[in-house]
Amino acid sequence: MSHSVEPIENKTNLYGKSSDTEEWLDIVFTRPIGLMWAKFFNLFGTHPNVITVLSILLGIASACFFYYDADTENGLVYNIIGVFLLMWANFYDSADGQLARMTGKKSQLGRILDGSAGDIWFFCIYLAVLLRIARHFDYSDAVGYVCLSVLFCVMAVNGFYFHARQCALADYYRNIHLFFVKGQTGCELDNSVQQQQIYDKASWRTDFIWKFFLWFYVRYTRTQEHLTPQFQRLIQTIRSIYGNSIPQAFRDEFRSESLPLMKWTNILTFNTRAVALYISCLIDLPWLYIAFEIFVMNAIFIYMRYRHESVCRHFADKIENDIH
Repeated sequence: MSHSVEPIENKTNLYGKSSDTEEWLDIVFTRPIGLMWAKFFNLFGTHPNVITVLSILLGIASACFFYYDADTENGLVYNIIGVFLLMWANFYDSADGQLARMTGKKSQLGRILDGSAGDIWFFCIYLAVLLRIARHFDYSDAVGYVCLSVLFCVMAVNGFYFHARQCALADYYRNIHLFFVKGQTGCELDNSVQQQQIYDKASWRTDFIWKFFLWFYVRYTRTQEHLTPQFQRLIQTIRSIYGNSIPQAFRDEFRSESLPLMKWTNILTFNTRAVALYISCLIDLPWLYIAFEIFVMNAIFIYMRYRHESVCRHFADKIENDIH
């Protein structure tokens, strides 16, 4: 099963990220601009979490402009503004992490906020696109209301259920990959048991915001673990045998199998999704974006999960057979 790949050394790019998990568009476009913003905010001692909140506000603002039809007066201009605002939000989403690494101001709250930003952007965008499409229904009889109800249900299921799982699993797979490349300190591979313990210790009275975000994060990590039974089996087997000292040969072999899947994790995050949104809204066919989300992104999600679980099953079986 193994693929030929470069050694693990020298796999970190100048933005502090592993080149294994970085998309080319981020490396040549998003990260450089994000780094400039990070340096700018660093001049004023801005905390990375402030930038994350700004990115969320920009993403929400962008959704408002995607509500307008592109073929109406000023509609195309509004959609172009929406594109630039969402790109700006993404630059800030890159800047907050780079500033955190630059200044050492890393926190779990920042990790949770950063992971939530994209979901908030696209929740608002789904709503805006839904309202944009709904404007064109004929409500003179019950058919229009039925069509709107069906569309709303489809958007809700895809937005709340499938989109959230796509992004959660893509993030999890990248951190699994980084775990084998860099170890626990080089990734953000959290588990629900630890997060539940942190949640239980927090107080609603004195740490309301922190506990509020933890409530969601515990469920986020549980979703990741529920979707990856073979990886859970593999990591438990590895830790029972190797503890925290995983052999380098095993790390290299797992990385060689995981690396081809990183391109799919990138597709399921921001860039591909955003480009589909930009094109469909600018040509005034927003339903194309909905179709892309439902059929293309979910197909990639299913394939990616199947392949990663197969890889984990292969390694778990191999370790268990070697033991016996």
